[in-house]
Amino acid sequence: MNKRILAIVIALAVVVIGAVAAISIGTAQSPDNSADSSSLSGSSDSASTGSVENDGGGAYVDYSPAAIADAEGRIFLFFHAPWCPQCVSMEGDIEAEGVPSGVTIVKVDYDSNQDLRAQYGVTQQTSFVEVDSSGEKLQDNYVAYADPTLQTALDALL
Repeated sequence: MNKRILAIVIALAVVVIGAVAAISIGTAQSPDNSADSSSLSGSSDSASTGSVENDGGGAYVDYSPAAIADAEGRIFLFFHAPWCPQCVSMEGDIEAEGVPSGVTIVKVDYDSNQDLRAQYGVTQQTSFVEVDSSGEKLQDNYVAYADPTLQTALDALL
């Protein structure tokens, strides 16, 4: 009887250790992937040396072709998925901080706008794409997956 209990305890320990190792490997790989996406997707000219002042006078609107055409100032498409924790965090930050004057962030549903994803080369949620009022892409995409805060995105994009 004691040997069975010992065997069960050892088996559980192996399972727990395996699960911890799998989670550690996944966590270790995620930042690298995110960092690669961010470094490949952000243009070096768009990186700012200081923080962007946010007066909250800009706009955060849901996607439609008219939303892009009617937007004022610089226009950024934010590819958002409701199931993505980074997207939810970014949206919460946008709503709490507001958007700077002269900037419009257009929230695009990542799952239902696959044609837009393909058009702009978006392969990951929490991506930002700057476009003009006709929808033409103006700079490389920025992926805010590793640090989903509005200030980080603004610093990289403006």
